[in-house]
Amino acid sequence: MPAGRRRRLRPGRLGLHAFLMTVSLAFLAPLALAVYASLRPYDETSELGYFSLPRTLSFDYYRQAFTDSGMTKYFVNSLIIAVPGVLLALFLASFVAFAVSRLKLRGSVLLLMLFTAGNLLPQQVIVTPLYVLFNRIPLPYWMSDSMTMFDSYWAVITVQVGFQIGFCVFVLANFMRTLPQEILEAAVVDGAGVWTQYWRITLPLCRPALAALGTLQFTWMYNDFLWALVFISDGDKLPITSALNNLRGQFFTDYNLLAAGSVIVALPTLLVFLLLQRHFIAGLTLGSNKG
Repeated sequence: MPAGRRRRLRPGRLGLHAFLMTVSLAFLAPLALAVYASLRPYDETSELGYFSLPRTLSFDYYRQAFTDSGMTKYFVNSLIIAVPGVLLALFLASFVAFAVSRLKLRGSVLLLMLFTAGNLLPQQVIVTPLYVLFNRIPLPYWMSDSMTMFDSYWAVITVQVGFQIGFCVFVLANFMRTLPQEILEAAVVDGAGVWTQYWRITLPLCRPALAALGTLQFTWMYNDFLWALVFISDGDKLPITSALNNLRGQFFTDYNLLAAGSVIVALPTLLVFLLLQRHFIAGLTLGSNKG
């Protein structure tokens, strides 16, 4: 047997793989149970239990969940919030990361620490101040029918970008520091300005990190429920996470129907991950083979 194959079959390596598979299955178990429950009638699971063998499997709950909750409208609302929020967070964070990592600025380390420390602030602490502030910020009617920042998508997007930009700066700044300095030095010799160094040289090299961050940011903003619940009072503007409330009855809740709705809500994040999977994995493994 080749030496390489003998190393792969060591007991320690097999134990590590077994542990990772166990942890993966533990994380996937709730999702698998939700999918399994969504395919079974409620009467059957209430009689036999959720861990019993099925008598009937169908996709009726998915059709009912999609139509009863009006998910199309809420999907659009979530995209209106998540897509601009992700683009703005990455764009602004790349500016700051480039400045603190590639340009010789005084206090760049302190600035990076401030952005990183912003992630430690509990979001719930500033709910009330932001609620009062957004009610006092005027906006034209074409931007908000309430004539203020409250009850508009702008309020949710602003808060999402403000809270996520610190994490993005931290990740991008550390990645940009790993880029060879000789590339920018050669560009400066050729007459490249700061904008050219940022837009045409540094940013294309950060594509794996941007893809990984974009996947995470879209998942976090898409799944957020707190800020939309606080800053949006019009039910027609609420994101997809609020659509699940429409599937709950006043006196009775069909949890199989709710499970089907939860699976439908999770599909866009799964689709984004599948589309960016190659770049996402590359961004997570950057630097793993160095040194």
